[in-house]
Amino acid sequence: MRRAAAGEGYGQATHQMYEDENEHLVDGLKDKVTALKSLSIDIGNEVREQNKMLNSMDSDFDSSGGLLGATMGRLQRMARAGHSKIWLYMFLFVLFVFFVTYIVLKFQR
Repeated sequence: MRRAAAGEGYGQATHQMYEDENEHLVDGLKDKVTALKSLSIDIGNEVREQNKMLNSMDSDFDSSGGLLGATMGRLQRMARAGHSKIWLYMFLFVLFVFFVTYIVLKFQR
């Protein structure tokens, strides 16, 4: 009988040791789950902000595309009209702007 009682005490101590270890592991797991939840919430918030920004950029590009399309249409009408002097002046103006930009950037260093 004595041996059975001694074996029972050892079994209870081992059981308590396993319970303590499980409690410790459960606490560590809770901390990891909390950190993961926080991270996933932050990722969700960032995704929503990025979607808002992309939608804003999409509408800006759409309006820019419309403006550019209208400008190209006017240029095509002007080209069909055959105003060669206007084209010459435009080419010279663009050449002048590139030249001035080159000079400014070259002497800026």
